[in-house]
Amino acid sequence: MMMRLVIVLLSSALLPLCLSHPPDPLAWLYGQQSQRYAFASLQAGSAGGECPDECDCPPSFPVAMYCDGRGLTAMPTVPSRVKYLYLQNNAITDVPDAALVNATNLVWLMMHHNQLTSEAIGKKVFLKLEGLQRLYLQHNNLTSIPSDLPRSLRDLRINHNSIAKVTPVDLEGMDNLTILYLHDNAITDLGTSLKALKSLTLLDISGNKLTKFPESLPEQLHQLYLESNSIDSLPDGFLGRFSQLQYVRMAHNQLTDKGIPPNTFNVTGLVELDLSFNKLERIPIVSTTLQHLYLQANQIKEFTMGSFCSVVDVSNFSKLRTLRLDGNEINHGDIPPESALCLRQASSIEV
Repeated sequence: MMMRLVIVLLSSALLPLCLSHPPDPLAWLYGQQSQRYAFASLQAGSAGGECPDECDCPPSFPVAMYCDGRGLTAMPTVPSRVKYLYLQNNAITDVPDAALVNATNLVWLMMHHNQLTSEAIGKKVFLKLEGLQRLYLQHNNLTSIPSDLPRSLRDLRINHNSIAKVTPVDLEGMDNLTILYLHDNAITDLGTSLKALKSLTLLDISGNKLTKFPESLPEQLHQLYLESNSIDSLPDGFLGRFSQLQYVRMAHNQLTDKGIPPNTFNVTGLVELDLSFNKLERIPIVSTTLQHLYLQANQIKEFTMGSFCSVVDVSNFSKLRTLRLDGNEINHGDIPPESALCLRQASSIEV
């Protein structure tokens, strides 16, 4: 199969869409949906309590209360019937212990894009929320993870805050947690704080201050995002501990050839590996089952066939579909013609 060789300019703007955070499939629910019900608010007590004047409670969805984007500075009264509470995009500064005392049926609590501080969140505010599954606290002013979070949580988003430390107590007993967004904080070391999260499948700790790869991560992870830290080396055989890991993204770090042990990425199961914007001088050896490899903006000087195929025949070849090498010290003339046999499934190679 003839491979298409594309010469592109080095620019972060050329990063493919698959490297950015995917759109949230729940955005249609917690976004601006309240506007659709602006003329149909439920104000009757028969549904389990009156709807606050500053919020909307649609008759077609009486268990939801939309208070997003209202310029609120304080928590509204929450009726006991409410399961889905939307408070994002306000200027709320504190959540007293009594704020959710009646809202024991909450399943979703959306409080992202407010002005919350850790000191202003009551120590007991989450104690009775035994069915809470989603808690969104991103884009606030938190310096620590709130205490006594419900053990029922499945999705915790606390990115874009100022959290510097995560302790094992912060997430103790969260056996149901599958998604944890901690990116864009000020974390320097995770220690063993995440090890006990036995259901965690997606962990994003990009944009922090990590200088080394976290040592104790849950072994059932499917997606691990570590972009934009200061990691310069990886532990020997670390991927062997993650039998289900498919996506690893470590762009914008300080990785060098010396810091990557031999065959670190030669493991089956890995689907996507992003090592772009590091300091690599060679293409690391990867598994023939890898499908997407991003190495742009490194210091690679040679196209090594052995990085992709040790043997090439009818049944032995790389499954690689995407290979980006643009922004290195090689050009299309450095790619040998026989690479067409090894990389026969590649739709494009960018140099």
